[in-house]
Amino acid sequence: MQHSPAQNTSAKKGKFAVSPASLPQFDPAFFEAAQSARAWPFEEAKRLVARLEKTGAREVLFETGYGPSGLPHIGTFGEVARTSMVRTAFRLLTRDEVPTRLLAFSDDMDGFRKVPTNIPNQEMMASFLGKPLSRVPDPFSNEYSSFAAANNAKLRAFLDSFGFSYEFASSTDYYSSGRFDEALLRMLECYDAVMDIMLPTLGPERRETYSPFLPISKVNGNVLQVPVIERDVSAGTIVYVDPEDGEKYETAVTGGAVKCQWKPDWALRWFALGVDYEMAGKDLIDSVRLAGRIVKALGGNPPEGFNYELFLDENGQKISKSKGNGLTINEWLTYASPESLSQYMFGKPRAAKRLHFDVIPRAVDDYYQFVNAYQGQSAEQRLENPVFHIHTGNPPEAAMPITFGLLLNLVSAANAEDKTVLWGFISRYVDGATPQSYPELDRLAGYAVAYFNDMVKPTKSFRLPDDKERAAMQDLSDQLADHTGSTDAEALQNIVFEVGKAHGFEPLRDWFKALYQVLLGQDQGPRFGSFIALYGVEETRRLIGEALAGELAAKAA
Repeated sequence: MQHSPAQNTSAKKGKFAVSPASLPQFDPAFFEAAQSARAWPFEEAKRLVARLEKTGAREVLFETGYGPSGLPHIGTFGEVARTSMVRTAFRLLTRDEVPTRLLAFSDDMDGFRKVPTNIPNQEMMASFLGKPLSRVPDPFSNEYSSFAAANNAKLRAFLDSFGFSYEFASSTDYYSSGRFDEALLRMLECYDAVMDIMLPTLGPERRETYSPFLPISKVNGNVLQVPVIERDVSAGTIVYVDPEDGEKYETAVTGGAVKCQWKPDWALRWFALGVDYEMAGKDLIDSVRLAGRIVKALGGNPPEGFNYELFLDENGQKISKSKGNGLTINEWLTYASPESLSQYMFGKPRAAKRLHFDVIPRAVDDYYQFVNAYQGQSAEQRLENPVFHIHTGNPPEAAMPITFGLLLNLVSAANAEDKTVLWGFISRYVDGATPQSYPELDRLAGYAVAYFNDMVKPTKSFRLPDDKERAAMQDLSDQLADHTGSTDAEALQNIVFEVGKAHGFEPLRDWFKALYQVLLGQDQGPRFGSFIALYGVEETRRLIGEALAGELAAKAA
């Protein structure tokens, strides 16, 4: 079966997006280089090419799944972003001659099992436990028809803002409209085979109540986990006992009267829609295997895909929508760009990664480093560059003369409450620079102010220097006096380096650590010569004087 989902397209062109209809006009060297490209999206895409050679399919359907039981988290975005990267690689490998589509599927007919701790109206929401998510009210503002609709809208708004080319699909819509009816009837025909696959994976008590079909109660509208006591394949119906009143009920398996258990449900989608590629987290390896076996029992072909490692919170625990213990999409975008988020998603998808606020600065600087390198690279090198995959082969030119990390320290030293303060320093460091001539740097400066004040400033801890450090810092200030107005970061770095050596710091990193702790209130910092060049020689000397007088430590206290 190869049913096509409705063309409910939600793709919009984002700031750096390209039209989903065609790839950029590449030099032929790109298509040749793609055949031997080693970046992980190309490795995945090559398996898809091999799949098509076997199946003879004339279209490729990518799918990502999302459970709207809580606020969307970055892991959900990561799945869409990474799948899009594989899609771009596939299009390049096939010279964009094979049509592709990406379906973002929301399992919004699933039962509401637990009230997330990070949403309002907890008591009211608890009264809807057991109902399909699409029949649970919106706890936020009553703006949407349901809790699922509200969460779906949040996810789609972000995907749209970044310019992903995708089609959105609702489980409730697909079940109730009849799009899954043929596949559901096939599931009923293969009921025994599906049970033979699932039952060995369950405990004794669960086996007694398990069925791949979850009836929607005719009594209270709940999604029921009850055994099927009778089946009529020719009529397309099942019989169950509703625990609410103890009565028997016969219901069709079509038209939205039932929903499948999630592993059979996953297989149902793959089978009904002809999904060719879907990735999943490492915790779902067994589920992928079981769903694949069910697809084969139905007579279909499981999709290609790989299992990525999980995202972890600051304590090394798996992030969860219901716990709200990971970064949200909105939180990342408060402090950094969507492009930096995609950069973080690209790197080492099979390695577990912390998803906490402290990963943002490095992700931002890595992104701009790769952007700056792209224009001077060969076709082969560009295909290994993350920004090729982030921007669908069409990355922007964005010169970034100052790192995000350096801007954060400038915010600290300048006590900047808004980015206009920073531009007084930036324009002196970068000759002729203005927010208009460097719009991307202006955007970065705004992020730096927000990140510093919310995430860095509360953790600052200044200390007084010891006698050795005091003498060295006074010496540094004296030597800088002859370089007033200099923005030569290399020359200033050499002065800092030589002062540290002259005062016997061994290893020299102890000298730089002392500068960071005493002057900036942190254990690590930027290349100090670059900081002096940006902040200013006179301003740095004044900062040293305040530190030696105990004013910085006193303010912090």
